[in-house]
Amino acid sequence: MNDFEQLNDITAPLLYWYQGAARDLPWRRDPTPYHVWISEIMLQQTRVEAVRGYYARFLAAFPTVAALSEADDDQLNKVWQGLGYYSRARNLKRAAVMLMRDFGGELPADHAALLTLPGVGAYTAGAIGSIAFGLPTPAVDGNVLRVVTRLCANGMDITKQATKDRVTAALAAMYPQTPDEAAMMTQALMELGAVVCVPGGAPHCTECPLASTCLAHAEGRETEFPKKPPRRARTVENRTIFMLRHEGRYAIRRRPEMGLLSGLWEFPGVDEEIGADGVSDILARWGITALSVAPIAPAKHIFTHIEWHMTGYLCETQGTSDAFLWETPKEILERYSVPSAFRAYLRLLDADTADGIASV
Repeated sequence: MNDFEQLNDITAPLLYWYQGAARDLPWRRDPTPYHVWISEIMLQQTRVEAVRGYYARFLAAFPTVAALSEADDDQLNKVWQGLGYYSRARNLKRAAVMLMRDFGGELPADHAALLTLPGVGAYTAGAIGSIAFGLPTPAVDGNVLRVVTRLCANGMDITKQATKDRVTAALAAMYPQTPDEAAMMTQALMELGAVVCVPGGAPHCTECPLASTCLAHAEGRETEFPKKPPRRARTVENRTIFMLRHEGRYAIRRRPEMGLLSGLWEFPGVDEEIGADGVSDILARWGITALSVAPIAPAKHIFTHIEWHMTGYLCETQGTSDAFLWETPKEILERYSVPSAFRAYLRLLDADTADGIASV
C-alpha cells in the first residue's frame, strides 16, 4: 500500500470545508505576492494573533518592495521589535534588494526563482507560489506534517528532511492544477492543522472534514502522531545586566553583527552571574564609577535552545563612558530596537523617577 494513499481522497471535502471555515485574516483579504511573502515570513514560529498587528504596522512602514529595499536597518528592526528571530527581518530587506536588482521589484512567479531569495526555503516558496500565483506547489510546515501523518498513520520522524521531502512529493502528486484551487488547497491544509488537527493535545476530530478518511482516527491513535524525537534540554546561560544611568540617560550598546540577536541594541552586560560585591569591578572595566547600586529582580528569557537567567543592577553613575550610547528613556523606547529578551529592564524605563532606584 502507498504510504500516502489517504491523500487521494481529501481534495473535495477539504476545499469545501475551507470555504466555510476559513478565518478572516488580513493577509487573506488582499493576497498580493508582496503581502503573502511578508505574512509567511512573519508567521514562521509566531502565532497568528501575534502577527496581526505587526503585519499592519510593517506594511504601513514598508508598503512596497522598493520601500523595504531602502529601509534603514534601525527602523526595520524597530518595526519588527517583539516578533523575535530578527534574522527574518534582515533577510526580508536582503531579498527586497535582490528583487529590485534582478526581478524588477516583483516577486517571481517561479518556484525555483523564489528559492533563490534570502530567507525563502521550500515551505515559503511553496506558500508564495501557490497562494499568490496559483502554482501547484505544496507548502509543508509543522501543521501540514501533522495533518498528513495523522491521516496516513505514518510514523516517520517529521524532524527529518527526508520526511518533509516525501510528504511534499506526495502532496505535489495530488495537488489541484487550477490556480484558485491550488491557492485554496495550501491554505486549507494550513488551516486544518491550525484550528482542527491541532498540536499539543487531542485534535478536534468531530469538526474535521477528513475524519472519515483519517487512519489515525479510525484506529484511535490520533495523539500518537506526528512522531519526533524528544526535545533536547535548553542550555542555561547566566548573565548580568547593568542599567547604567547618568543624569537621566541610560547606557545602551549595539550587539555584535553575528550571533544571537545580532545587530540589535542592549543594556550593557556580562556573560556570568555577578554578585553585588563584584559590580564595581565590572564597571571599572568600562571606566565607570557607581554612585549607587540597587539590585533588580531576577529575569528569565527563553529562546529556542537557550535560556537566559539574568541578574540585574540599576546603577547611578558618576560619569559616562564612550563605550556606550547614553540616551533618555523616551529615546530608547521610541528609536532603538531593544529585543524582548530585555523586557524586564525596558519596563524600568517607564519608572524613571527619583525613587526608582529604591523601588526596584
